[in-house]
Amino acid sequence: MDDSKMVGGKVKKPGKRGRKPAKIDMKAKLERSRQSARECRARKKLRYQYLEELVSSKERAICALREELDMYKQWCLAMDQQKIPSEIKALLTGDDQKPLQSSSNKTPKNGKYNQNKTS
Repeated sequence: MDDSKMVGGKVKKPGKRGRKPAKIDMKAKLERSRQSARECRARKKLRYQYLEELVSSKERAICALREELDMYKQWCLAMDQQKIPSEIKALLTGDDQKPLQSSSNKTPKNGKYNQNKTS
């Protein structure tokens, strides 16, 4: 007796449905897997390098801001003792701003130095 069935004019044999697995060369499959793993490790390494550079640049920015904050704190302490720092005197008297820039290399982002000048 034949186990095949007649469905819609076609003869169907019992067994697994779908594509039959092609004979895959195991060496080629392993090599593709190794290559994929190498590429994955390379991408991971690049991603970590990028993140480390990002973290270090953020840390440098934080250090610069802390230094600027310390400078402003020192100015405030000096003004509390009725002493005016030379940088602020230069701003108030309208002298050249080069001593300020050379000492701290910082200028305010809002550009409000010129609004506080007195003539």
